[in-house]
Amino acid sequence: MTSKPKAQLAPLPWTEILGYWVLSFGSHLYSFYQLHRFSKEHEAGLQREFQLENGLLKGFKRDPSDFEWNFWTEWAKKSLLWTLIGHGVISRLTSIFYPKLRVPALALYGLLAASSVLGIKGVSALLIHLGLSFSVAQLRRPALSWVCNMLLLSTLHIPQLQEIQRSWYESEEEYYLLLFAVAVCGLRFISFSLEHCWCPLDRGGVVQLCWLFSYTFYHPFFYNGPIITYKDYVEQMTRSSAASDRDEPSFRYLVLRSGRIILWWCIAEYMIHVMYMHSIQSNETYLEILPPWALGGLALALVQFFFVKYLVLFGLPSMLATEDKLVPPKLPRCVSIMYSFTGMWRHFDEGLYRWLIRYIYVPLGGSRHGLLYKILSTGLAFGFVCLWHGGHDYLQYWALMNWAGVLVENGLKSLFTSSFIHGIVEQNFSEAMERRCIALLSAFSTAMLILSNLVFLGGIHVGRIFWKRVIIQGWSTMAPPMLAFLYCFAQIGLEWTSHPS
Repeated sequence: MTSKPKAQLAPLPWTEILGYWVLSFGSHLYSFYQLHRFSKEHEAGLQREFQLENGLLKGFKRDPSDFEWNFWTEWAKKSLLWTLIGHGVISRLTSIFYPKLRVPALALYGLLAASSVLGIKGVSALLIHLGLSFSVAQLRRPALSWVCNMLLLSTLHIPQLQEIQRSWYESEEEYYLLLFAVAVCGLRFISFSLEHCWCPLDRGGVVQLCWLFSYTFYHPFFYNGPIITYKDYVEQMTRSSAASDRDEPSFRYLVLRSGRIILWWCIAEYMIHVMYMHSIQSNETYLEILPPWALGGLALALVQFFFVKYLVLFGLPSMLATEDKLVPPKLPRCVSIMYSFTGMWRHFDEGLYRWLIRYIYVPLGGSRHGLLYKILSTGLAFGFVCLWHGGHDYLQYWALMNWAGVLVENGLKSLFTSSFIHGIVEQNFSEAMERRCIALLSAFSTAMLILSNLVFLGGIHVGRIFWKRVIIQGWSTMAPPMLAFLYCFAQIGLEWTSHPS
C-alpha cells in the first residue's frame, strides 16, 4: 500500500520494444479469437443454461451474466442517466445565474434524485446513518467514530434488517441500489468523521452538517463512486470559480469525453456479444475443456471487461464532477499494463486507494514505525476492503492474495535496493539487463495478480481451476508460454510507466 518512487529504467532498442508490442497485442487478439470460437461452438449449451439474450445486432447473442454491468445499464436506462444529465443542467445554470447557491442547489437536487429512486424510506435510512455518524464525530474520538461507522456498515448484513428493507421495494434491483448507496455513503461518513476528529473546523455545527449533507448527496458520486475525501470535496467546492479557465473549452471537453464514454460502452457491449466469458466462467465443465489459448483468452477477457466497465461507470460521474470544478480520481489504468499488485491498487481505483492510505494505512503507522507496523497496516487495509465488499469467502482469499502480493513485492524491492545486492547487480548486469530481470520478476507477479483478480471476479472455483490447469498440470506446457507473454506485458507496462502520456 505504500507509494514508491518512479524507477529509472534503462531504454531498450526500439526493435525490442516493437517486438513486445506485437507479441502483446497479437496474443490478446488470438486468445480472444479462440475464446470467441469456443463461445460460438457451445452457444446452444450456454443458451440453455444461462439464457443468452438476443443481441443488439441481428444474428448475435448477448451474455447477460455480469450482474454489475446489467444492473447499472438497466438503471441508467430507467433513471440514472437522466438524473445525471439533470445534475449537469442544474450545475451549469446555477453557476451562470446564482453561483453562491450552486452547492445547496446541487445538494437539494441530489436528495430529490435519490428520493425518486430509493423512496422516502430508503433516504430516511441514509439520513439516520448520517445523523448518527455526525453526532458521534462531534465527540472527536477517532476510535468511537470508527466503531460507530463500522456498526452502521454492518447493518447491511443483518438478515432481519435486510428483510425489512426488501419490503420497501417491489423489485430486488431497487433493494440492491439502496445497498450500494449505503455502502458508498459509509466511506463518506468515515471520511467526514475522521477529518473532523483530526482537524476540527471553525464552522458551526449547522454549517458542518450542511456540508456533510452536500458531500453525501452529491449525485454523480452517490451510488457507485468514485471516492473523493471530505476534505478534498469541501476545498474544491469552495474554491473560487473565477480562478478556473475551463469555461471556454467546456463544450468541447463534454463532447470529447462523452464520445469516449460511448466508445467504452460499445467496446464492453461488443465483448459480451462475441465472447460469453461470464457464462463460461460460471460452469466448471467449460473451464475444464477450454483449449489453452481460449483459457488464456478467458482470463484476459474477464479482467479487460472489468477495466472497460469501470471506465464507463466512473467516466460519466467524473466528467460531471470535472464540470463542477472538482478534481475526481483518475480513471482506471489498463489492466494489461499492470505488472504489480502495488500498481494495481494505486492506479485502478485511485479514489479508494487514497481513501485507504489516508484513513487506515497512515493512521495505523504505515511504513513510519518499522516492518511490523507496515505489515499490520497493510493487512488491516485489505481486511477493511474485504469487509466493505461483503466479506464472503472468495473475497477473503482475494484479500489475502493481494496482501501477500504487496508484501512480497515490497520485500523484494527492499532486498534489491540494499547496498549489498545492488552492488552485485551493478557489477554483473547492464542497465538494460536489469530492466529485463525486473520484467521477468514482474511476469510472475502479474500471473498471481491475474489469478487473484479471477478469484475476485469469478469466485474460488475459477481461481482453483486456473491454478490446476496452468500451474499444476501445465507447468511444462502452458506455464512457460504464459510467463513469456506476461513478460512482454510487463515490458510494455514498464515502458508506459517510464513515458506516461
